[in-house]
Amino acid sequence: MTRLSDKDDGEGLSAADYDAFCRFLRERTGLSFTEAKRYFVDRRVAERMAAVGAPDFRHYLNLLRFQASGEELQLLVNRMTVNETYFFREMYQLDCLVNAALDEVVRGRELGSRVRIWSVGCATGEEPYSIAITLLERWSRVDDFEIELHASDIDSHVLARAREGIYEERSLQALPRHLIAKYFTRLDDQRWQIMEELRESIDFSLVNIADPQQMAAFRGMDVIFCRNLLIYFDDLGRREAASMFYDALSPCGFVCLGHSESMSRMSSLFVPRRFPDAILYQKPQS
Repeated sequence: MTRLSDKDDGEGLSAADYDAFCRFLRERTGLSFTEAKRYFVDRRVAERMAAVGAPDFRHYLNLLRFQASGEELQLLVNRMTVNETYFFREMYQLDCLVNAALDEVVRGRELGSRVRIWSVGCATGEEPYSIAITLLERWSRVDDFEIELHASDIDSHVLARAREGIYEERSLQALPRHLIAKYFTRLDDQRWQIMEELRESIDFSLVNIADPQQMAAFRGMDVIFCRNLLIYFDDLGRREAASMFYDALSPCGFVCLGHSESMSRMSSLFVPRRFPDAILYQKPQS
């Protein structure tokens, strides 16, 4: 193994070390980085090697593999993920949720039964909070059922920010002013905090969706939002994630993907459902 400075192409890790790192990260997290992302990866690996004082890449990779606490792997993952989001992003799927999907989910259920919604790759929390606000504002049956909102991410740093619920103007750009006034407290000229009742209504958790043991804790979900996350996985990783989502869903539950993603290209387990507002992917009854 080479030192970081002993590179074969003038930039970052050697080709062999870059390949070894990408294989390791894919196995542990599902994240897949191609040669096109090499500069991005090199910079972040170099930062973390300097932070821990690793003398060369071999020592650093061994730290990632064998550190009992997993702390360094978590810190690296926090640097490797991109968390670009805002409130009411891809609103057409939230429209579909309250206009059609949830009514189908609860058909035949007793009043007071649970409805479970999971935001996967929730980043700083704009998506699950957007779901909560949409349900409160627009789903007429929201008081008829016990709503459980779950949100998860592999990045511990953004989860801490999500639980805190403090946002700047950029995150709120798509929110109508009356909803900001209703659900947020203005902290200063630049920041707003979402109301405590909403912060406490969402169960935020650190979850690696490439880890079957962690995913096994999620069962009986009615709707899973996983938007613009699987684009960072390779084909095998997407198929594995689709299979775990299938296991996590209740019969007839739905998966919502990002606008550029198609479950049909990942897995044949789900049935595409074309609603007036959006296409969702449904787990069959049996």
